[in-house]
Amino acid sequence: MLLEGIFPAVTTPFHPDGSLYLRKLEVNVERYSRAPISGITVLGSNGEAVMLDDEESRETLRTAREAASPQKVLLAGVGRESAVSTLKLAEFAAEQQYDALLVRTPNYYGPLMRPLEMLTYFRMIADRSPLPVVLYSIPKFTKYELPVELVAELAQHPNIIGIKDSSGNTERIAQLVAATRNAPKRTTVVTNVFTAFTNRMLLEQALADATFVPADVLGPGAPAVVAPPVIRAATRTKEVGFQVLTGSTENVKEALDAGASGAVLAFGACAPQACQEIYMAWKDNDPALAALKQERLREASRTVAGKFGIPGIKFACDLNGYYGGVPRVPLLPLNAEEQSLVVKAMADLRN
Repeated sequence: MLLEGIFPAVTTPFHPDGSLYLRKLEVNVERYSRAPISGITVLGSNGEAVMLDDEESRETLRTAREAASPQKVLLAGVGRESAVSTLKLAEFAAEQQYDALLVRTPNYYGPLMRPLEMLTYFRMIADRSPLPVVLYSIPKFTKYELPVELVAELAQHPNIIGIKDSSGNTERIAQLVAATRNAPKRTTVVTNVFTAFTNRMLLEQALADATFVPADVLGPGAPAVVAPPVIRAATRTKEVGFQVLTGSTENVKEALDAGASGAVLAFGACAPQACQEIYMAWKDNDPALAALKQERLREASRTVAGKFGIPGIKFACDLNGYYGGVPRVPLLPLNAEEQSLVVKAMADLRN
């Protein structure tokens, strides 16, 4: 699967009593699907994934998939503390036609998570997973950072296709790119303009091919059923290596310069267009404009996401036409003073 561009890590909406507000998730994902982003990440850290039980996780993954455009790559956050639990959710994500899995490092038994344990965990998942695996290193929350050497070793696995690195360290991004440069290349299907060709796009074509029903199957005297003509998407293939994604909004442009293929961004949930503009300027080989776009949202990201985290992102979503609502306890909504700081930070980033 091709992982290029910007992938907002969407929030999970809740009712005031803490129950899932799936209708709002559906509305949000439908709107993200109209934005010029590459894909959507469901149940990442920004989606409060650790706050949901397994059944709620399944409901969230199902609702987001049903609302998403087939043209958007879908990443499913399925990381659990055990490989067995992670694989169960991975199998469900595959049934829902997600495109890849985002698997964070297990961390509860932190002192025991040595290289051998991590290698065993990720290899077991990759061996058995029906979907390709994207490693997820977020030391801010897990207090564990996947060593570059360990990532390089895991990159040799045919079903581990990339990493989301949320260290915020551009030098580390460059190290990851260099260390995985010799990872096996994979041939992936892309569109005729070399964008990702998703599992749901493939399913749509298969269904289109199966819509003719002969009259003899329907019974005597019944007319044959023929669906309207379907224009099939032209496809090509592309050789893709191990793909490094940054998880830091503050260094998207610098990470791309260092060899990253894109970014999975919490701040993208409330300002997807502003994040995408960095990538578009960089892709158009306009470094000055990309730097300008980067600087435009650097301070806002530091305030909204860096200082206030999920409550700040959710309030900023409310400001920008997405449903944010309240986080799940023990996280609390912003107070009036904090809200005013977010309003000020987002003044130039309204959709």
